[in-house]
Amino acid sequence: MKLATVCYIKKDGKTLMIHRNTRKGDIHEGKWVGLGGKFEPGESPEECIIREVKEETGLEIENPKLSGLLTSLNFKGKDWMIFIFSACDYTGELSTCAEGTLSWIPDEELLDLNLWEDNRRFLPLMDEDRFFSMKTIYTDTDGEEDITITVH
Repeated sequence: MKLATVCYIKKDGKTLMIHRNTRKGDIHEGKWVGLGGKFEPGESPEECIIREVKEETGLEIENPKLSGLLTSLNFKGKDWMIFIFSACDYTGELSTCAEGTLSWIPDEELLDLNLWEDNRRFLPLMDEDRFFSMKTIYTDTDGEEDITITVH
């Protein structure tokens, strides 16, 4: 199982997102996603998300809050466990991102974006201020259809 993190930085009623539109063949090509990525050896979830956000945005998040856990089975043929964080406190200046276009999206418009279905389901849960666990099972290897989602 692959381990990864994702973070949603909130500010003034907006969320920082990446439109993955720069690399052909990117697993997330065309989608809007949060900030994050895969663990490096020896990293804790918090260390991973702090590093990933810095690499992708130039921002240094402080006190990331673990909001949920996503277990995603057979997504594009691989199993993933993704630690989902939110953050409000950060320092630094927003830079450009090699993985896509960074944009502050008004919170009321988030669900209108081209999101993965599981993201569409857990983003509202993040506003409930409770820890959640979600499991997705993909039966179609393109990762787009035939998905079962369970939320705890």
